[in-house]
Amino acid sequence: MSDDDSRAKRYWMANLRLTLFLLTIWALVSFGCGVLFVEPLNRVRIPGTGFKLGFWFAQQGSIYTFVVLVFVYVAAMKRMDRRFGVEE
Repeated sequence: MSDDDSRAKRYWMANLRLTLFLLTIWALVSFGCGVLFVEPLNRVRIPGTGFKLGFWFAQQGSIYTFVVLVFVYVAAMKRMDRRFGVEE
C-alpha cells in the first residue's frame, strides 16, 4: 500500500467519523428532544413566546440544529482537507 493510499484511507475514515458524529447529534436533537424528551422539555416555556420547549424542538429546533451542523461540517472539512493536503 502506497503512502497516498494510506493517506486517502485515513482521510476517508476521518470523514466518516465526523459525519457519524454530526448525524448522531442531529438525531439526538431531532428525535430525542422532539419525541423522547418532549414531556420534560414541555415543562419549560420559551420566554416571550409562550411556546413549550419540546414543541419548539419538534417544529424548529431540529431544523436550526441541522443548519448549524452543516456549517460545522463545512468548517471541519476545510480543516481536514488542509491537514490531508487535498484542499482545492
